Amino acid sequence: MLDWITSTINSLGYLGIALLMFVENIFPPVPSEIIMPLAGFTVTQGKLSVVYVILAGIVGSVLGALPWYYAGKQLGEDRLKNLADKYGKWLTLSGTDIDKSKQWFDKHGGIAVFFCRLVPGVRTLISVPAGIDKMHLVPFLLYSTLGTALWVGLLTYAGLLLGQNYKLVEKFLGPASVVVLVALIVAFGIWVVRRKKKQQFQEM
Repeated sequence: MLDWITSTINSLGYLGIALLMFVENIFPPVPSEIIMPLAGFTVTQGKLSVVYVILAGIVGSVLGALPWYYAGKQLGEDRLKNLADKYGKWLTLSGTDIDKSKQWFDKHGGIAVFFCRLVPGVRTLISVPAGIDKMHLVPFLLYSTLGTALWVGLLTYAGLLLGQNYKLVEKFLGPASVVVLVALIVAFGIWVVRRKKKQQFQEM
């Protein structure tokens, strides 16, 4: 994969960076943790401008978030609530829970989008609830762009600092991504267990 990323950047330049970051949002296994540091390293060789590298990364990443956003929007709240009422029993999830999550997203949606765009592993997925909640496109793009700009800028700067050792970024961020995902899974598991206990207590 590294050879493919390197070849794309070397042959297509800024367009290649934008395309790679677009694909990274559609297929998360393509890592931005390698794409942008490598682009930053390429800047040190005098082949690209750091400003345009960052802009290309932002544009590609934000455009890549849109398909997930529209997928959530097309699915819609009512359909999701119906699915939750019909199939969500094993997760103790109901349409009422969907209503509560919608109220939470209505209150914190923009901030959630901003911060989640900085978290490896969930930065792509945050577009789905934003779409389901029918968050207006302009604020979604604004918060996505701000969060993405910070993320892309940090990764590019890391590539500039590390030079040929840019792959160390993925080495350190890889475990961090795993920790974040495990923490989310554990938190979700605790929530499910507590929900089941609460339901059992109410049925007694």
